[in-house]
Amino acid sequence: MSARFPPSILRAIDGTKYFYLRAGDEHRFTPVWVVVVEDRVFVRPWNDKASGWYRAFLENKEGAILVNDKEHPVRALPSKGEKLNDAIDAGYASKYTTKANQKYVKGFATPKRRATSLELRP
Repeated sequence: MSARFPPSILRAIDGTKYFYLRAGDEHRFTPVWVVVVEDRVFVRPWNDKASGWYRAFLENKEGAILVNDKEHPVRALPSKGEKLNDAIDAGYASKYTTKANQKYVKGFATPKRRATSLELRP
């Protein structure tokens, strides 16, 4: 697998508000918020349920995303570092700007959710 997505895929991911991903082979595609930071793709779960996509990715790093109605295999890796997490926070704040989104943007910036940041790689 390549370490980075091609520019056309990055533009499509960056341009969507609701991004569909599937952890493993048994989960369904789930809409989540996604940000592109430094040409890298990041997601954070809102709910960390035992049966949710985040835990499934921790158990088995393989999954898939839907981009332009096409399925692409991905590998999910934990992302770490204050500077990177700050950039991810800023990405959420600049992408999800409606008044209704603000609760979630603030919630994604909490230490608990920052610790769940995953990078998706092809």
